[in-house]
Amino acid sequence: MIQQQEVLEELLQVYNQQPIEEQRLIFVIHKVVEHMQEYNNKRSQLAMIDAPSFFSPTWCTSIENSYLWLGGCRPSLAIRLVYSLCGSELESQLSEYLQGVRKGNVGELSADQLRLVTELQCRVIREEEKLLTKMATLQEDIADYPLTGLVNNSDDPGTELNGQVDRALDTHADGLAGILVDSDKLRLRTLKELLGIFTPLQAVDYMIASKKLHLRMHQWGLRRDQRHGRA
Repeated sequence: MIQQQEVLEELLQVYNQQPIEEQRLIFVIHKVVEHMQEYNNKRSQLAMIDAPSFFSPTWCTSIENSYLWLGGCRPSLAIRLVYSLCGSELESQLSEYLQGVRKGNVGELSADQLRLVTELQCRVIREEEKLLTKMATLQEDIADYPLTGLVNNSDDPGTELNGQVDRALDTHADGLAGILVDSDKLRLRTLKELLGIFTPLQAVDYMIASKKLHLRMHQWGLRRDQRHGRA
């Protein structure tokens, strides 16, 4: 979270520079994408050791865990954020916009850009449905052989069947790891395609909003956990 805050501050500094230097915008965009790629690579390695921990991580607050989608943010949520920004930014600068003032942020997406965003949304939702089908199958396997057979064959969960139980649960964890890796790939691919639709300034504007949302949800979640005695 500290690193996320540092990234946000760098994005804000570049976004608010006068005059705007496009090369600096492009540099920080690449830096954020590379950071996410490194993060995904590390997660994929750790998932092979303990995949279930990524589906309800102890480092997230209760409110954050409540909206996790296969170990992270739902990819289509990134696109919903675009539509939300379009509305809120255009509304806040409507009078200036009508006077011909242009800021070049996400609120000023062109018709062609919006079409591309909508097409991306349709593709992403189809990919999400495929991953959800895999997850549903994996969840249903809990009630299938061999785990059901092991339950029926022993009244004591701590006896001679431990080795068989571990092997069965390891197989389940391997399946979770595969789903996590595929989900992370979809999240990163969605971000890259979105950034490819935006101008450099719009891309930085979008990433600022995304980082702020991430950080604020974590802070608000901590406050609620403390209020309920969970932190």
